[in-house]
Amino acid sequence: MHIDWAALGSVFGVSLVATVALVAVFTLGIVGLSRRERATAQGDSAPLALTGAYACFVACAAAVAYGIYLIVA
Repeated sequence: MHIDWAALGSVFGVSLVATVALVAVFTLGIVGLSRRERATAQGDSAPLALTGAYACFVACAAAVAYGIYLIVA
């Protein structure tokens, strides 16, 4: 049996980068919701923060759906 270490390393690298990117985008969504909460508490409106947060969460859901698609296909 022969293990292709280069391919294994490549898969590890791509999965690490994808995981860090997904966590970063999700964190941006949480920060957007936090800014909306802070603006609401001060009596302001923050539609851009809410829209950005929703966009981040949609991007996370799309990345997870694409990953599931790659596994199933």
